[in-house]
Amino acid sequence: MLEKYLILSAILFSIGTLGVLIRRNAIVIFMCVELMLNAVNLTFIALSRHLGNIDGQIFVFFVMTVAAAEAAVGLALMVAYFKNRESIDVEDINVMKW
Repeated sequence: MLEKYLILSAILFSIGTLGVLIRRNAIVIFMCVELMLNAVNLTFIALSRHLGNIDGQIFVFFVMTVAAAEAAVGLALMVAYFKNRESIDVEDINVMKW
């Protein structure tokens, strides 16, 4: 059963990586990074359950806390950038002149 969870996690992580590399919209890239984090969390949970200890589950709790804070700060930065530039394209962000 562990192999199925690890395969699913690898597929989710691959989809997230492809999304980060291919997409141009910053919000979609942000969602793909979150998908990659959740794939890693799935791996931690599956291995924690397989090994019979709780260490992986505790680590997932901390990863989810940091991801929530990162999501709040990242979305706030995107909203502030969108107010000034009216675009969220990644190619426009490298200009950083307000």
